[in-house]
Amino acid sequence: MASRKPSIDQDLIRDLANILNETDLTEIEIEQDDLRVRVSRAGTPQMIHAPVAQQQAPAPVAQQAPAAPSAETVAAAATKTANTITAPMVGTVYMSPAPGSKPFVEVGQTVKEGQTILIIEAMKTMNQIPSPRSGKVVNIMVADGDPVEFAEPMIEIE
Repeated sequence: MASRKPSIDQDLIRDLANILNETDLTEIEIEQDDLRVRVSRAGTPQMIHAPVAQQQAPAPVAQQAPAAPSAETVAAAATKTANTITAPMVGTVYMSPAPGSKPFVEVGQTVKEGQTILIIEAMKTMNQIPSPRSGKVVNIMVADGDPVEFAEPMIEIE
């Protein structure tokens, strides 16, 4: 039984490389079905095949616009986005100003707009991340020392 390699969409890789240049990111990764593509400034593009849950014949690829999301989906995403603080850059999260010191925020704590909620180290620079609004911290989705990607959810404020 011969193994079939998926064709590499070179336009997709070029588009991802252009996004890296436009946004000054160091790495970008996308995953679609059983194909994962990572483009990085530090290395070469990688194509990784994730295991497929069920074996099925590949569906023909149709060039059509994706279906529009429902109104409920858009409203739920907008609410989640409005309450979730996402990473403004790629880097390493630090929850306190110094190792062993008290964290900037904890679940249940009320924060004020502009208050530092964490630090992201990017390219050996410590970037204080301020809260975009006042509210109560209901969820912290990252831990001290975790790497984060651009737009990755970090803290939810109610």
